[in-house]
Amino acid sequence: MALKGLDIFKLTPKTNCKDCGNATCMAFSMKVAQGAIELAKCPHLSEEALATLGDATAPPMAKITLGADDSLVLGGETVLFRHDKTFVSKNLYAVSVCAGCYDEKITAIEKVDYDRLGERMYVEMLNIIYDPGKPGASDKESYIELVKKAASKNRGLILDCKDADVAKEVLEVCAATKPLLNGADASNYEAMNKLAVEFGVALGVSGDNLDELYDTASALEKLGNKNLVLDVGCVSVKDAFEGAVQIRRGALKDGNRTFGYPSIVNVGKLAPGNKYMQTALASLFTLKYGSIIIMEEMTFPQALPLYGLRQNIFTDPQKPMKVEPGIYPLNGADENSICVTTVDFALTYFVVSGELERSGVPMNLLISDAGGYSVLTAWAAGKLSASSLAKFFKEFDVETKIKNRTLVIPGKVAVLKGEIEESLPGWKVIVAPGEAIEAVKFFKEKF
Repeated sequence: MALKGLDIFKLTPKTNCKDCGNATCMAFSMKVAQGAIELAKCPHLSEEALATLGDATAPPMAKITLGADDSLVLGGETVLFRHDKTFVSKNLYAVSVCAGCYDEKITAIEKVDYDRLGERMYVEMLNIIYDPGKPGASDKESYIELVKKAASKNRGLILDCKDADVAKEVLEVCAATKPLLNGADASNYEAMNKLAVEFGVALGVSGDNLDELYDTASALEKLGNKNLVLDVGCVSVKDAFEGAVQIRRGALKDGNRTFGYPSIVNVGKLAPGNKYMQTALASLFTLKYGSIIIMEEMTFPQALPLYGLRQNIFTDPQKPMKVEPGIYPLNGADENSICVTTVDFALTYFVVSGELERSGVPMNLLISDAGGYSVLTAWAAGKLSASSLAKFFKEFDVETKIKNRTLVIPGKVAVLKGEIEESLPGWKVIVAPGEAIEAVKFFKEKF
């Protein structure tokens, strides 16, 4: 059970310091209880107090880091539903590779690498399969070579290997990349735990059912290992979904620390050979609640909706998604093309820019800082005005970069036309239609 501020205060030294950015230790204790500050920020807490309070004040789901630079973060969640507060760590997408398919899949994976709203969208992890009993799979020697090749791609690695002897040899060549060793179960958890601890890597745990998974995770905790990731299983979609939900609920609602770890789900095993079903399942487990989602492949038609969904879900609901202010040439626009402006609210940008591109008319789309609001909200809040546009033109040196003096403004703020013409002498201001769907016809006929 998480401690309250008063419980934490009883164990803190009674000083009136400002070392932690707080006026009193009571204020610090309340912030710790609310999750607004880390317990270790207080320089006066003894090791005994830190040990006593550490587990009680930690998130109900452990925070696990992967990758050579700890850039891949899982867990740390505190709520079941995004609208309650916010989700902490976005799920990661992985693609399974083996010796017979590596080159082909890597070529496809590397094509999925683009920027959306300042976030890089790419396949973060490679799931490297060791299953010598299947055609085209890796034997020990080829598996080790495959891991070496995959390690050079600067992506997180998942070692899908239940053979402790093979896993040891593989870890000797890739431990520096901090892979996830996904191979512990009821039959081998002691040997796999020894390897995970020796090489300092996270350990993936699986079971034939939730009871077996729980017992194995509990046994690993008794061995002192709390750097775990729980595999929800691949018997059926129903069982995997139930497992993902029960694990998350057990940790966050029931306070069961043994289930308080990130989860991994292999949709490639749930729908082998069916990329459409895998994409649908990946979207399901993006919502409920796969920390790592493994697919057989990743192409642009799969990536675009998945990454868009993930970005929406793992963005703070109280902070609107914004497009970086700037000049965005569309349809091959140059300095002689017209200018069109709208707000930086991401949804507005994607809807409007899509229609503008469909028109085929070369134009420079000007995105100013409107606080992440929609057009009317930004106008009502004073974020979209003649003065704000004039400021944007000055900051981005628009008049030097663009020779054309035609500016098209959103139809819903037609009232600004006169004020903008006064603020931008020499510019011809045209009012666009009120709805984005009318933009294609408007621009084709007008320009």
